[in-house]
Amino acid sequence: MAVNAEQVKELRNATGAGILDCKKALEEAAGDFDKAGEILRKRNQATAVKKMSREAREGRVAVYLHGEGRIGVLVEVNCETDFVARSEVFNQFVKEVCLQVAAMSPVAVSREDLPADLVEKQKEIFAAQVADQKKPPEIVARIIEGKMSKWYAEACLLDQTYIRDETKKVRDLLTEVVGRTGENVRIRRFARYELGEGL
Repeated sequence: MAVNAEQVKELRNATGAGILDCKKALEEAAGDFDKAGEILRKRNQATAVKKMSREAREGRVAVYLHGEGRIGVLVEVNCETDFVARSEVFNQFVKEVCLQVAAMSPVAVSREDLPADLVEKQKEIFAAQVADQKKPPEIVARIIEGKMSKWYAEACLLDQTYIRDETKKVRDLLTEVVGRTGENVRIRRFARYELGEGL
């Protein structure tokens, strides 16, 4: 099926994918906009998996101040080349990561980055909460597992719901950026400070 330039432009605006990628996806989806978007998402995920093993030493360290200096965020995001590090797509992603960290206060980038003692402590807290419910051990284990999943979704940046679009996780946003830049992109680390925190 032939697609027109307006359809390609609309899909490009919605996904940020390249013009040729949008055209191919629309042709493959026989003009179905939603299906074309799904095709592009799957391609981006496949691209992200391929690129994950590649070295990402370039990138950017960004600073973000919110609320007249009440919250400060420092973020390092890496990519493979300085060309991508200077691109608008990459820099917009870094800005979004800063906003996400400021708004949602994650503990770590991913589950793997969480301190083991913190994870164990959280499991103990959830186990204590369900200890008096007199349920079979396998049910208690599933309840604790469910509570841990919710906790990971709050504590881990990549598992958090993206603040600008509730249908996406930050991990999905990262996958889109990898697809758009054609390079491995990774959020390496962050620090968040809030005025009076810990006093």
